[in-house]
Amino acid sequence: MKTAIINTTLVMPDHLIPKASVIIEDGVIVAFGKKLSTEGCEIIDAKGGYTGPGLIDIHTHADGETFFTEDPVKAANTLLLHGVTDVMPALYYNMNADQLVDAVGLVRSAMNSGKADNIIGLYMESPYLNPKFGGNRENNPWVDVVSKDKFGKVVDAAYDIAKVWCLAPERENIDEFVDYVREKNPNAVFSVAHSEAEPWQIERLMPKGLKLATHHTNATGTIQKYPECRIACVDECALYNNEIYTELICDKVGIHVAPYMLRLIKKIKGDDRIILIADAFVDHGPIPADDIYEGADDINFDFTGEIAGSKMILDGPCRNMMVHTGASICQVFKYASTNPARLLGLSDRGEIKVGNKANLITVSPEFDVQSVYLAGKKVK
Repeated sequence: MKTAIINTTLVMPDHLIPKASVIIEDGVIVAFGKKLSTEGCEIIDAKGGYTGPGLIDIHTHADGETFFTEDPVKAANTLLLHGVTDVMPALYYNMNADQLVDAVGLVRSAMNSGKADNIIGLYMESPYLNPKFGGNRENNPWVDVVSKDKFGKVVDAAYDIAKVWCLAPERENIDEFVDYVREKNPNAVFSVAHSEAEPWQIERLMPKGLKLATHHTNATGTIQKYPECRIACVDECALYNNEIYTELICDKVGIHVAPYMLRLIKKIKGDDRIILIADAFVDHGPIPADDIYEGADDINFDFTGEIAGSKMILDGPCRNMMVHTGASICQVFKYASTNPARLLGLSDRGEIKVGNKANLITVSPEFDVQSVYLAGKKVK
């Protein structure tokens, strides 16, 4: 039986279609627009809400309460109720090789269980990052030389479901790792992360699949070659290269990325290369007793008081991006759905289009999630 979502404003990449409907059959969008025939359809009244493609979070570790490495089914379903119809659980660099292999197996089991159908793969924020950067960095088992003897078992376990591998291009012998991943999966995406690489170190890996900057402006460094003179480093390279997508953690106060910086990145990168992420962890430590963190209740801090990701689910960054930058609802759907789908080569989602998978959400003008559809099935 067909389903028709009626009385809605459809959110397209560059415009809105008011007073419209979208018709779903067998989990796929078969028609959308104004004045459609809904004869024979189950009718769902969106009550004037905005309907757009489901959110795609390529980088999050938890649902704010539970790590994916603890209970991936629970975490995935919590995210689903917030409109995240596609998610890539992130595995962190503080896990050793055996722990990473076990975590890959746990997520794979969830993907195959039929109970977490919004998990689409893995985001490997590991193994070879720069140990100078990131929360919980005192517990990093990957500080020794890059070697297949150590990373091989992780790549072998994860290559078919790991869509993104993070790395610090300045790590010695990093090409051995990159080449082995590409040998196993030529479509793998690499992301510069937790790094102080110079542009040339990043750009030389772009032909090998480096096309993403992990949480832009966070856990990145600047090399000081000359006293009091700034040189281009990771953040500037990501801004300069049009081919590189930039992840943004957009929290309520604007701590991960300040509102002015968000507006600058938006102006330089344009609407087609920004990807909003939650990068959520589970609450570790209290908010530091410092006025600069007042109201930062959607940020996670480690036990030392350092920032360590967020407590958000992706609908939160969407709302915050609208507030901090004045981004339109069309732009925000691009940042949280269309762009990540394009990065990953997911041609059947990220946009309302005939033939696309009916992963859809209906939201208020302020981006409060009202309804969620996974492959056409209403789950909220």
